[in-house]
Amino acid sequence: MHSVGTVTAFGRDLGDGYTLTLRDLTTIEPVLALVHANRDRLRAAEPWAWGPQTLDGATLHTERLLGQFAMDRALPCVIRADDRIVGAASLSFDPYLGQASLGYWVDAGLEGRGVVRRAATVLVEVARARGTARLEIRTAVDNTRSRGLAERLGFTHEGTLRSGMPLGPNRVDVAVYGRVL
Repeated sequence: MHSVGTVTAFGRDLGDGYTLTLRDLTTIEPVLALVHANRDRLRAAEPWAWGPQTLDGATLHTERLLGQFAMDRALPCVIRADDRIVGAASLSFDPYLGQASLGYWVDAGLEGRGVVRRAATVLVEVARARGTARLEIRTAVDNTRSRGLAERLGFTHEGTLRSGMPLGPNRVDVAVYGRVL
């Protein structure tokens, strides 16, 4: 995907006009606008959605993700419909343990169309190709869409972490899904 000192573009065709591409500095404002448009919905599943969503914060977050990418610790991507950003999907790698975690979200208007499933399938294959032994998805127990996707992707529900995630003023249980590659 990349070499020392040089970042090579990552992109995959997902079909039907959708692509999965590397997140970069040009994606900051479109992603931030999409987060604002989906903020209430994202707050039901994502702890980060409860924080302030500012341009400075989004820039720092993207720079951090790109730093992790440069160190071969992450593959942060955006999902595009033609040229419009409609979601995000990413891998975070733990090379010491030989495992990775998979995360994803999409604009409310595209839920149920298989776009996230296609993006996640690509990322599962990327993890497999790089020799990752185990892949994990963690999601709020009440996030039935994400749990259903994990199961459709061949992940097994391995357990539940009680009060494992803060969502605003509350803590919620987290369903842990795993897949041995």
